[in-house]
Amino acid sequence: MKRKYLMGIAMLLAALTLTSCNDFLDIDPTNKVTEKLVWNDVSTAELAVNYFYADIPYLGSFNNYQCAAGLTEGLTDEFKYGNLLNNSECYIPNQISYAGSILTSSYTDVYMGVWGSTYEEIRRVNESIAKLHASSFSKENKARLEAELRFFRGMYYFELLKRYHQAIIYDEDLSKINTNKALDSEEAGWAYVLSDLEFAGQNLPVSNDAKGRLTSGAAYALMSRAMLYCQNWDKVKEACEKIFGMGYELTPNYSDAFKADGNTEAIYMYQYNLTAKTGHSFDGYYAPGGDHTLAGMTMYGGYGTPTQDLVEEYELATGGKADWTTWHTTEGTMQNPPYDKLEPRFHATILYNGASWRGRTIEPFIDGKDGWAQWMKDAAVEGRTTTGYYLCKLVDENHDFAISQQSTQPWVAFRLAEVYLNYAEACLRKNDVETAVAYIDKVRQRKGVNLPKLKNVNTIDAAFEALRHERKVELAFEGLYYWDLRRWNVAERELTGIRRHGLKIEKMTGDTFRYTYVTVDSEDLNFPKKMYRLPVPQAELNTNKDIEQFAEWK
Repeated sequence: MKRKYLMGIAMLLAALTLTSCNDFLDIDPTNKVTEKLVWNDVSTAELAVNYFYADIPYLGSFNNYQCAAGLTEGLTDEFKYGNLLNNSECYIPNQISYAGSILTSSYTDVYMGVWGSTYEEIRRVNESIAKLHASSFSKENKARLEAELRFFRGMYYFELLKRYHQAIIYDEDLSKINTNKALDSEEAGWAYVLSDLEFAGQNLPVSNDAKGRLTSGAAYALMSRAMLYCQNWDKVKEACEKIFGMGYELTPNYSDAFKADGNTEAIYMYQYNLTAKTGHSFDGYYAPGGDHTLAGMTMYGGYGTPTQDLVEEYELATGGKADWTTWHTTEGTMQNPPYDKLEPRFHATILYNGASWRGRTIEPFIDGKDGWAQWMKDAAVEGRTTTGYYLCKLVDENHDFAISQQSTQPWVAFRLAEVYLNYAEACLRKNDVETAVAYIDKVRQRKGVNLPKLKNVNTIDAAFEALRHERKVELAFEGLYYWDLRRWNVAERELTGIRRHGLKIEKMTGDTFRYTYVTVDSEDLNFPKKMYRLPVPQAELNTNKDIEQFAEWK
């Protein structure tokens, strides 16, 4: 299919008049696009479908559809929000991660729920499918556009099911819409998602061009992800195997896997376009604090920063984890951490003291250009790290804030490395340890990373630990880790009774520094069991007599 950049359809919808009139008064206006005209022409129908494309990045790390309080990694041991002066993307995720009495059903719904907005999008999809079926388009165009729409419907229901475990199923039969309608079973929900995504995979064009309109690969990639939550291992494998034959290859340079150019593993990426007034503020939120004065940022950056706990998850370039005992002392040490010995994915993900960035050296130390601040103690912490690190993965090093505060770094929604790891997990769940390890090794051994193959991983338990490690490192900050812990039913264990850590860095004489291991939380993290399923919003309970609140939230 001809490459096509997607424009923000919100502008189109603002121009649409979707009214219902008596036949006598049903006169097409000359200054607006009517609903009838939209579905009389394939090109305008495509524009109408484009409306839903914006939700792909909204569900990713560049926007807050996943969590209104920022990155879901901020609810885990990977990431620490430290800027107290920004409530929504800093203080609130800490509150959620600490849980306690603040974590009521209404609070959780506001910051993590997607109920109302998602059902609104499902309604729009179903209306579009109904209009499409009634159109005079060719069989081929109908199948393609329906496949796009059903991809989105499957995506929306997947987001509902991964949060609430159950959903109210609606299809394009608009007569079924009823204020009072019970939740369908979890099994029925997953069957519905599978049906939509299988249809999309079968009817979208097969192409390894990740830019533009959806392809069959994108549908099967989402299917492979969704079926992990469903625990339908056979369907995970089936979806992955479809993708394996489509010509995608791991990008040799790991950092290029998140860019538009040189990216051979992206299965679908959302392209931003400043001319069309589409962009995102991710760079302004998370760029090193020193960029504020050097590059004309209006935001301070450094809202949240990677933790020492995540840093220690990365292996040495030669394999195996580094011994960090020397840097775990509260007295501090002037020995430099082994950053230069860590594997390439660390350097492509995390900025550390002395790292190169924008032609300068990162200074995350007290009174450095980027700065350091003590959590809950220091004033005016804007832009300063509380962990001794900054994020560089997904941040565009070449972005010029003097030209635009909005970034156009693309959102890579699906890529081959995740599919390999999805396949590995499905094989592991089917007791095929050998194949699972082989696909983990494919990710570890991409050109440019070249970690040694896993050794002595012969049991299901050992392979699962290797898989968990690989997903945490390979997919860091792609919005998957928190949900992985939930679907594995280990979040209660892994995210309770712990505190996150960082390094306090002080410049001494010359090029010497003192590194001190510090706790960057004021209280323990806590994942209550009820968080495995989010609450039904009160607005739904008030209007739908056939639904009651989940028992764990009563």
